[in-house]
Amino acid sequence: MPHLDRRSFLVTGLAAGAIATIPASAALADPDPAAETAQSLASRGLRSDPFTLGVASGDPDHSGFVLWTRLATQPLAEDGMGGMPARPFPVLWQVYSDERCRRVVRSGVAVAAPEWGHSVHVEVDALPSGREYWYRFRVGPYLSPVGRALTAPHLLSYGSPLSMAFVSCAQYEHGYFTSYRRLAEEHPDLILHLGDYQYEYTKNTYTIPGGNVRDHEGPETETLANYRQRHAQYKTDLDLQAAHAAAPWLVVFDDHEVDNNWADEVPEKPEVPQPNFLARREAAFRAYYENMPLRRTSVPRGIDMQLYRRVRWGRMATFHMLDTRQYRDDQGCGDGYRDCPAAVDPARSITGAAQERWLLDGFRHSRAQWDIIGQQVFFAQRDNNAGPAKVTSMDAWDGYVASRQRITQGWVDAKVRNPVVLTGDVHAHWASDLKLDYDDPTGPSVGSELVATSITTGGDGADSDPATHPYLAINPHLKFYNNQRGYVLTKIERDLMSADFKVVPHVQVAGDPAYTRATFVIEDQVPGVQQTYLRSLDTTLMRTRPMTVEDTVTWETERP
Repeated sequence: MPHLDRRSFLVTGLAAGAIATIPASAALADPDPAAETAQSLASRGLRSDPFTLGVASGDPDHSGFVLWTRLATQPLAEDGMGGMPARPFPVLWQVYSDERCRRVVRSGVAVAAPEWGHSVHVEVDALPSGREYWYRFRVGPYLSPVGRALTAPHLLSYGSPLSMAFVSCAQYEHGYFTSYRRLAEEHPDLILHLGDYQYEYTKNTYTIPGGNVRDHEGPETETLANYRQRHAQYKTDLDLQAAHAAAPWLVVFDDHEVDNNWADEVPEKPEVPQPNFLARREAAFRAYYENMPLRRTSVPRGIDMQLYRRVRWGRMATFHMLDTRQYRDDQGCGDGYRDCPAAVDPARSITGAAQERWLLDGFRHSRAQWDIIGQQVFFAQRDNNAGPAKVTSMDAWDGYVASRQRITQGWVDAKVRNPVVLTGDVHAHWASDLKLDYDDPTGPSVGSELVATSITTGGDGADSDPATHPYLAINPHLKFYNNQRGYVLTKIERDLMSADFKVVPHVQVAGDPAYTRATFVIEDQVPGVQQTYLRSLDTTLMRTRPMTVEDTVTWETERP
């Protein structure tokens, strides 16, 4: 790794948000004995590699991105400190313009402080737009893995087609993270994680038929030490590390990062006294920040954390990343499926008033080709009752009908060119048209929703025929369902957004290949999803192995 000269060796007094940016010419200077000495001092007390949790980048813009790592020589230590001495460590970082890490374009030193779990967040800027970069960290003789990052296109440019994937729901105990590995192999430009990055349960609490394939360490997460240990256990998974290193991530949490089905200051079971719930929420938020490639604008302050934000990918796409947990009203009539009067109460909100205003204002000012709403829970109506009563999930947008109506009407009134909602949470693949009036199936579609299945949650799952699913018969705007595990890989161009619903046959054993179970497209200024299908390839063959170049296929599009 090229050494830093005296001018470039800047150790700040800041904690995890520290940043130092220097000219490339300085970073490429001859080795400096002072830097060597500082590296030696930095590693004092470290007897093993501290980069056991990998590296990550995130929140890219047209001139930079966030770089992340967290030092831990014993990642599963019960005190949550990862085996690190209780003192700060200077961490050298470098950004390269080539994959072999020979041409340094930015470098500096950030401080990994014990107060922030020895995490490092570096906000790199002043880079050319629309480029690939590579990065790594160093503490003394220890060198981190190399990660890949990208800058977004210039704000006035569409750039090249965007390869974007999105995922959710990775219950460590329910399976192996094969889908993360397959996602890394897709070489996307951007990855969205839409919640349930880690689960709070102690082992043998949330089990699947046949038993879990591996166990959580430690008790149910309630303290900062618990959450730090749990995040570290997930981060030690090499498949997850590969996905983080492959591309920059945009992340938002859902419920399991804190407590199942929590809502604002209300825990899952409010009838059971939990006087420490707000302290638990504060600990969960702090650990989440420590373990994610987030900007300093998301540093938590007590029980509050600024997570909803906008990320622009040139003129091609604007990503509106939402927080549907921190500001919502408590679920009406309990958390499950109900025919509940509270669901239609116009005073109730899933986003809170301030976030709703922010989102609607973003629609009004957007000039993007695609406005993409990255969020956690099912957006379209999903009624499971064929009779006159509506029986829907109180934890999803169905439990906040007026909130959904205001936001949908907002993008219609703003004449948003192509509104697309991306969703996680429900452990199955779905695709649907979005309506202003779900009771009128003949009414116009005004948007599209794509839902990613889980990485592992629920175990293997099973392939299924969407035509036989009762929800699709009751809700004609729902167009696709599949109950296997995997991720969604999209390609976003000016005139078309395509979505491959990727699945792996098994997660209770490791290493399966991924294949495309279905592909949907959304055409520019044509709201709603359209399925492409294979006319000449046996669909039973598709379910047992990936397609190969030897398969003779003809692609067609099913029009509305």
